[in-house]
Amino acid sequence: SHAGPVVTVTAMFSDWKRKRAARRVTAGDGHELRRYRWWQPFSRALFHLRLVEGDGVQHLWSVDVKLWGDSDGEVVAGLYRDGRHVAQSKLPALFQAPGGTIEVVASGYGLKRCHFVSAEGREQQLVPDPGSAEGRRARLQRDRPGLGRFLGIASVSILVVALVLGVPQIAEQLTSIPPIADRVGTFSSPIHLPSWLNISLVVASLVASTERALRLRY
Repeated sequence: SHAGPVVTVTAMFSDWKRKRAARRVTAGDGHELRRYRWWQPFSRALFHLRLVEGDGVQHLWSVDVKLWGDSDGEVVAGLYRDGRHVAQSKLPALFQAPGGTIEVVASGYGLKRCHFVSAEGREQQLVPDPGSAEGRRARLQRDRPGLGRFLGIASVSILVVALVLGVPQIAEQLTSIPPIADRVGTFSSPIHLPSWLNISLVVASLVASTERALRLRY
C-alpha cells in the first residue's frame, strides 16, 4: 500500500502549494554544475538521483541549493540533468522529473526535504553529494552506525531539554510586555537559569538543529 507516502506528500504540498510552487519554476540556462567545495558546508547543499528515462538510458539529476539565499534573501534551488542546468526555483520547489516530481523544502537550519515522488506516490530521498556536509554525515551513519545513532539521540535530547527549559522563560518575558499582559495576563516561569546556561542551551540547540538538518530530519 502507498497510502502512507501519499498522505505525506499531500500534507507537505497541498494542491494550492503545488500550483504556487510550479509557478515559481523557471527554465535553466544550461550552465554546468559546479563541483562541491570543502568550504561550502553551511552555504550549499547538493543532492543527486539517477533516473531511467523513456529512452531506457539512466541520467543523473542533481539539486543544488544555495542555503544563504540570493540577492533578495530567498533560498534558491537549481535542477541539473547530467550536469547541465535545466530549471531554477525559489523554495519550496516542485520540479518535474521523469516519472514524478522532485520536492525540495528548506528549514531554518538546512533542508528538511529533498525527495523524488513517483507518479504512484512512492518517495525516495535524493543522495547527498559525498563532499557535502550532508554526504559526510550520511557516510558517518553508514560507516559507524553506532556513533551515528548516538549523535541522533543526543541531538534530539538536547532539543527536548532546551524546549522544556526555554519555553517557560520565554513565555514569562513575552507576557511581561504590557500589551500582551493586558490581553492574556502574566506568566511566572518556575524555571530561572543563569545567563551563561541559557546561552549554552542556545548554542547547543543550534548545533543539534544543524545535525538534524544534515540528516533531513525536522
